[in-house]
Amino acid sequence: MSSGESRPLPPLEPSRDKALLRRQLQAERQALIDRHQRAAHLQEVLRVWLIHRPETAIGAYWPIKGEFDALPALYRWSEAEPGRRIGLPVVDRATRQLRFHVWYPGCPMEDDAYGIPKPKDTERFEPSLLLVPCVGFGPRGVRLGYGGGFYDRTLAALAPRPFTVGVAYSHGFIPWLLAEPHDVPLDAILTEEGVAWQRDD
Repeated sequence: MSSGESRPLPPLEPSRDKALLRRQLQAERQALIDRHQRAAHLQEVLRVWLIHRPETAIGAYWPIKGEFDALPALYRWSEAEPGRRIGLPVVDRATRQLRFHVWYPGCPMEDDAYGIPKPKDTERFEPSLLLVPCVGFGPRGVRLGYGGGFYDRTLAALAPRPFTVGVAYSHGFIPWLLAEPHDVPLDAILTEEGVAWQRDD
């Protein structure tokens, strides 16, 4: 290499500062050149994983900021058997918790206080399985979210607690990530590479 050529920059080490780590992982996710291919693999992983699950009511999320879109796989799941339902979250401003309302393709939608689409005037229901988007994740079900605490507050209040499944791309695995006292670990985590973690029953 001549003196005039620049050397490629080494990959960035994940920051130990959580706010910076969130920004770093979101930027990486949106810059993944193979994100569509990863999404197709994760659709298949999710569809196969759901085959043997007993739940009939799944709470999901509307994808933002390069998140994996689970809704196509969930719609196929709902079509396979009558009585299966999908819900999307609606933020309760008073409690800063999430409640879930039925979603189906073409149902009326409106933006919530954060500009994220939510079902409009559909039935409320309690999910028995909850898909949770992850900015990053660590060992044993530790999730790194956006820092708002909505899922932790919601899970702490729900009874019975739904089975929780994090979905993420594998680049978001942070081996040193530890749970904080308020964190509620996930029961399973799926990536485009398969089941990254699942709690032993």
